[in-house]
Amino acid sequence: MNQIRVGIVGTGFMAVAHIRAYQQVEGIEIGALCNPSGRNLDGDFSDVHGNVGSDEPVKLDMKNVATYQSLDRLLADDSIDLIDITTPTFLHHEQALEALVSGKHVLCEKPMTRTSQQAREITEAVEKAKGFFMPAMCLRFWPEWKWAKDAIDDNRFGRPLSARFRRVAEAPAWGQNSFLDGKKSGGGLLDLHIHDADFAAYCFGRPSHVYAQGHTKVSGEIDHVLAQYTVDCGATVSAEGSWAMAKGFGFNMAYTVNFENATLDYDLARGDEALKLFEPDKEPQTLKIDAGDGYTGQISHMVESIQSGTTPKVVTAQDGLTSIELCEAAKHSIETGERVRL
Repeated sequence: MNQIRVGIVGTGFMAVAHIRAYQQVEGIEIGALCNPSGRNLDGDFSDVHGNVGSDEPVKLDMKNVATYQSLDRLLADDSIDLIDITTPTFLHHEQALEALVSGKHVLCEKPMTRTSQQAREITEAVEKAKGFFMPAMCLRFWPEWKWAKDAIDDNRFGRPLSARFRRVAEAPAWGQNSFLDGKKSGGGLLDLHIHDADFAAYCFGRPSHVYAQGHTKVSGEIDHVLAQYTVDCGATVSAEGSWAMAKGFGFNMAYTVNFENATLDYDLARGDEALKLFEPDKEPQTLKIDAGDGYTGQISHMVESIQSGTTPKVVTAQDGLTSIELCEAAKHSIETGERVRL
């Protein structure tokens, strides 16, 4: 089978995270880079940094990689099968629609769009598109989170009684022209918290209500949020997300799922002992899951879908829309002090 060729739109931090993943996934190769400004189109990403992943600089061999400063020209390149949109959030809507109309497959970084109305337009366009579309919700593919999802689904430790998800960080030190302008990024609520809002819905189904508290700090939009979700199974489910930590705090992500017969606890800050399982009358276990990361997982899923000709199932455009609706409901709850029905 021929290699799938991907054209990456955007050459910032998320592009680098995706490039590292592409280099580990069989069946796909980077065929083009696109950035209107021309930045990093030489394939040297040594000046690009973020809050996750390796610090090892990325330098692409550009021998077989085309470069474009126009999305239209990239979309006209018949050698490119998949468009990977890693640009700032406020650009996703227009770029994704153009890519879908072109007939190519599309992987779009989260959040899928800046607003739920834009996301509905994407969802409608996907129904008519020739190519596949997948929002890049990497948490669904992160091994330690997938382990929790599987444990919930197969009733491994009995019924889940509660789940708490937490993702907190200092304000981004990169991409500040877009991230710290809440009108463009949606603030910490839409850019960071959306991971756990999505994962809560993935595990427990679309919530019926959201109640949230929070505040702004750096973007003019909500940068710290604590949301409570009402879900059908009756579990107590909450998620906290923040860009409001003090400089020097860095980044941390964690979760605790309490079942009838066990407690599963993950905390990135524990390093090699991040994932722990506590069961009655047993010694606590540190679970080791060696299965890559969420970026390689999501790209592998997209590659498998294209190769098999089957629509991506783990995460869909509708899921991308739901995650944005959850964030907008949380914002409305924060502003009104009321519990919001979805």
